[in-house]
Amino acid sequence: MLIALHIQDFVLIDQARLPLTQGLTALTGETGAGKSILLDALGLAVGGRAERGAVRHGAKQGIVAATFEEHADHPVWSFLEENGLSGDEDQIILRRVQAVDGRGRGFVNDQPVSIRMLRDVGEMLLEIHGQHDGRGFLTASTHRIMLDEFGGLGSNARDVAALWRKWRDVKDTIEERRREREATAREADYLRHVADILDMLAPEAGEESALAERRAALMASEKIAEDLNAAAASFSEGGIETKLSVSLRSIERASARLAVDSKSLDAARSGLEAALNEAMEARAAVEQAIDDFGADPDELDRVEERLFALRGEARKHGVTPDMLSEFHAKTKKVLEDLELGEATFADLERELAASKREYDQAARALSKARVAAAKKLDSAVAKELKPLKLGKAQFQTSIDTDPLRLASDGFDSVEFMVATNPGAPAGPLKTIASGGELSRFVLAMKAALAAKENRTVIIFDEVDAGVGGAVADAVGERLARLARDAQVLVVTHSPQVAARAQSHWRIEKSQTKNRTTTSVTLLDAEDRIEEIARMLSGAKVTNEARAAARQLLGGATKNPTAKKPACNKLAPKKLAPKNLAKTG
Repeated sequence: MLIALHIQDFVLIDQARLPLTQGLTALTGETGAGKSILLDALGLAVGGRAERGAVRHGAKQGIVAATFEEHADHPVWSFLEENGLSGDEDQIILRRVQAVDGRGRGFVNDQPVSIRMLRDVGEMLLEIHGQHDGRGFLTASTHRIMLDEFGGLGSNARDVAALWRKWRDVKDTIEERRREREATAREADYLRHVADILDMLAPEAGEESALAERRAALMASEKIAEDLNAAAASFSEGGIETKLSVSLRSIERASARLAVDSKSLDAARSGLEAALNEAMEARAAVEQAIDDFGADPDELDRVEERLFALRGEARKHGVTPDMLSEFHAKTKKVLEDLELGEATFADLERELAASKREYDQAARALSKARVAAAKKLDSAVAKELKPLKLGKAQFQTSIDTDPLRLASDGFDSVEFMVATNPGAPAGPLKTIASGGELSRFVLAMKAALAAKENRTVIIFDEVDAGVGGAVADAVGERLARLARDAQVLVVTHSPQVAARAQSHWRIEKSQTKNRTTTSVTLLDAEDRIEEIARMLSGAKVTNEARAAARQLLGGATKNPTAKKPACNKLAPKKLAPKNLAKTG
């Protein structure tokens, strides 16, 4: 339900905050008092079109915010969650900011959205029906949904939609595979040639990196080998080891010629022996290093040849060398698919035929159920037309069934048709009904569809236009009955309608030399008597009019269809001050 409406700098409105309650709410006032401004502002909040001059004169932008509170299983919550708009609260706040230059911005739960998205959310929550506007009922695309809701066919419709998606997915898969096969068949010879080359090359994942590292090591080993051979040459004949041996023998001969021991010669001999041993060990280490770093002289050539072959083939196919093995596998898979393609297509075509049979069966059953539901809906609406002074009018739910029309909603196109005069041909509701007739047709259908829809806020703008007396009372009675299952707001000039409301607002306009001000007042019991008396008698309120107003209010209270509205947990416990909003 709509629990609050905030308006700022909209047309003549400076600032207005309206708390709203469940049940039937009446908006009354003199012609031109500004009742339509409130409805226009609400329409703007739910994604309606902004008219030129919507922003109050002197302001840079206008703001309208509508706060809703819905039950947990309302479809709007799933829609908000799917679009990342659910927020953290139990409320849904739709806000529209309209700049004076015509540009507008929409917000859902303080998250920016397109105006189209704002409208999509708004249409799930609220309907506005007026002499020149009837959301939902004037759009043929929504008639099928209304019929399904009335007939309790929502589950059947969802099953048909699921089967249609299944059939479409298989069909899309076949078409995609067919395009791939046709494109691949043209390149089959080339692919076989590529596969043959890659079979011989047999690339492996990560091979290019490993080969590059080995090549770098082999190129470095050549330089290392040159250095080691130079080191080994220093130990060869005439090298360090030979010279140390010659020096040691010379010391030993010198020591042998002495008759006594010489400490200096002994020390020299010991040093040379140690040096010779270390030289011999060093020579062995160098020889071992030569063996360790010695490489196959042909290995570098083999590594470079393999590396260049991988890189060349990768460039040819536009992949990296390390991805060449994956490309090889894909090429072979494509060729295998070509060979197995006919069998695969046969399986898919059998699956497509089976899914089509399932869809057709479910869609035919849904069409049959819709025809039965349409008869019940036509009968229910017909019962509502006579008290609304439309007894000679006819309402018909037209169903055009075409088995060749494969769509998620089945074979059927549904549209509400009316004929307002005897003998006149029936035509679409939006083109046949006049302004006042349209509102009453909508009211009749809403009464028939009560509790069958998910929208919980319904607004009627002068649904009682052109009627009075018993007809106006019948309009009020049906509005009150409709308000048992939904929140209903009605702009009315009929005292019979206003008397049946649970909440009553009076809208007044006052003018000074420099300013026009509109006040919106929530009426208490005594004020309601005065307002309804004014509606009955005109400018001068008489005691007789007051008595008649009390009688109307008493009769509406005793009416069994006027169910007490459910408690709104956010509604104020006490009556708001009389003058809740002043606008100008």
